[in-house]
Amino acid sequence: MIIDAHQHFWQLERGDYGWLTPELKPLYRDFMPDDLRPHLAQSCVEGTVLVQAAPTVSETEFLLEIADNTPFVLGVVGWVDFEAPTAASDIARLATHPKLVGLRPMIQDIADDDWMLSPGLTPAFEAMIDADLTFDALVLPRHLSRLRQLLSRHPKLRCVIDHGAKPEIAHGQFAGWATDIAALANETGAYCKLSGLLTEAGDNWTPTDVAPYVEHLLKTFGPQTLVWGSDWPVLAFASDYGTWIDMARALISSERAREAIFGTNAVELYKLS
Repeated sequence: MIIDAHQHFWQLERGDYGWLTPELKPLYRDFMPDDLRPHLAQSCVEGTVLVQAAPTVSETEFLLEIADNTPFVLGVVGWVDFEAPTAASDIARLATHPKLVGLRPMIQDIADDDWMLSPGLTPAFEAMIDADLTFDALVLPRHLSRLRQLLSRHPKLRCVIDHGAKPEIAHGQFAGWATDIAALANETGAYCKLSGLLTEAGDNWTPTDVAPYVEHLLKTFGPQTLVWGSDWPVLAFASDYGTWIDMARALISSERAREAIFGTNAVELYKLS
């Protein structure tokens, strides 16, 4: 079974995608299940994890409604205001939905790099642990040392790093990212998503540009905690669905490793049924 562990849907008329502006073509249009279904069929992908794209609970509820009516959506990673006094009860309420499998604050867009370490967020992280939800860490390389501190503070928090922490591939920034991501792999139980890398590789990327980053993630996390995702439709900035999945498969030489990274690891990470 192949699972796409990171994809998005959105409807512009909902109005809560602050980052999504008319300048962001080809993304500035609706993307819904019928748009993704042909790509899944072509690449033999049987299920997906649908990830939030707006910092609102209403969008999370919108995604859960899609999941209820879309059999290939196996789970939803939503959003909750971690700073709200009601964060713990909001998480507990949303977690009663069987397809809510995780939460993702949009850390990359938060000005304070130390935000995730605020003591005021502890009730939200504890509520996630209690609800057996996965924390999707949407972080940049500069956040990795903070994430390591957070996971040492909450060792029972199941976590996955989105998009390999978005290394600056287009600018050849490797060494600092490589050191920090390796420390997380070695010192915590975090998973990492093999996703979003082509978007970070610039307009004229080649497989040779991306391969060292994929190889480093394979070396540090190993096939047991690496999870493939398309990041569709954001992927359209850099490539297409079939090109990315074929490229990722080619960079993973072991068939057993492919089975884990493209399927069973996502089931374990998100507790998918």
